[in-house]
Amino acid sequence: MAEETIFSKIIRREIPTDILYQDELVTAFRDINPKAPTHVLIVPNHLIPTVNDAKASDEQAIGRMVTVAAKLAAEAGIAKDGYRLIINCNEHGGQEVFHIHMHLLGGKALGPMVSSAS
Repeated sequence: MAEETIFSKIIRREIPTDILYQDELVTAFRDINPKAPTHVLIVPNHLIPTVNDAKASDEQAIGRMVTVAAKLAAEAGIAKDGYRLIINCNEHGGQEVFHIHMHLLGGKALGPMVSSAS
């Protein structure tokens, strides 16, 4: 897997984007191709290519992704009505950038993720 991603450049602020939150562990910014009125990406500041690559030493950063998502949902006014958090893994899971990232989606009714299996 690559050691450098577009998210690495955003974290270092080499690519201008709307960063909503950044600390020593994670960075959150608006998705450039939003799928909902609120669509934020939350990424660890160090490269973890996929969920399959996560280690025990990554737990603090991955946990911070969730708490930052809740904070940003509250700030966006979508926490009460609800929102969705998604982490895709590998090609079949829909992952396009191989730097683990969480999607925070909300601001409208999102409906079910998948239909019932047949």
